[in-house]
Amino acid sequence: MNPILALIIANIIWGAAPPIFKFALQNIPPFTLAFIRFYFAGLLILLFVKNLKVDLRKVEWLELLLGAIFGISVNITFFFWGLQRGESINSAVIISSGPVFLYFLSIIFLREKPQLKVLSGMLVALLGVLLIIFAPVIFNGQTFSPGELQGNLFFVIATLGAVLHSLLQKNVIEKIGPLKVSLISFFVGAVTFLPFMLGELKSWSFNELSLNGWTGIIFGVFFSSALAYYLYSYGLGKIKAQEVGIFVYVDPIVAVAIAAPLLHEYPDLYFFLGSILVFGGIYIAEGRLHWHPIDKLKVKN
Repeated sequence: MNPILALIIANIIWGAAPPIFKFALQNIPPFTLAFIRFYFAGLLILLFVKNLKVDLRKVEWLELLLGAIFGISVNITFFFWGLQRGESINSAVIISSGPVFLYFLSIIFLREKPQLKVLSGMLVALLGVLLIIFAPVIFNGQTFSPGELQGNLFFVIATLGAVLHSLLQKNVIEKIGPLKVSLISFFVGAVTFLPFMLGELKSWSFNELSLNGWTGIIFGVFFSSALAYYLYSYGLGKIKAQEVGIFVYVDPIVAVAIAAPLLHEYPDLYFFLGSILVFGGIYIAEGRLHWHPIDKLKVKN
């Protein structure tokens, strides 16, 4: 399969995820949904793995496990917590700013020297992220709810987890393939969610499941986990890691299109201004929005 098409499909699914999971979390607790999502998606992927042998060095096992913890355990926990508190459409733009966080992390931890053009562009993009995060505090006045700010900050933590996931698992995917990486990562994530789910089941029962909860379970197991993670891992193993992040530009469009009719969430002026600053800043830094995925559909495998 073409890796570019795989990444586009994965990000369309993930663009739909924020409003759909926010809809589901109105009925089912977050860790229960997370456990079901990844445990059963792991079982589904297991059906397609012919050889379970995994030949990795200790450092590669560490990269795989840490990537799973950051990319699933940390990312999904704070993503779901954020959805319970903030607007689902905000998460799509904040997650799209992953390249911004990656750039500043490389300066802080890898001591890379910033170039003026790239730094200025990323500062503009960071301003857009901050506008979206703090708009509830600055502009909403008496209508401000502390949960909105907390939700946006949780989306930032979820984004950092996703960035570290891509960096840590890139080499492992190339060595053992996307199916095995997804399989192991899903079960690692499920194990970390299990004790928290057991705590939730003390005050919540599966007898309470409604259409909301079933929608999240079905979408989470079959689409957002099994299919999307496999397509993402497949694409990540075929193209350069720094080019994978561009596909999240699809997410906000899909999120808004679904959130409006499903949750009655509508983008306001600050959402649009923040989005323009985020994507405009990345454009300034790169000289282009990397390359548009549609233009690369004919790239050979």
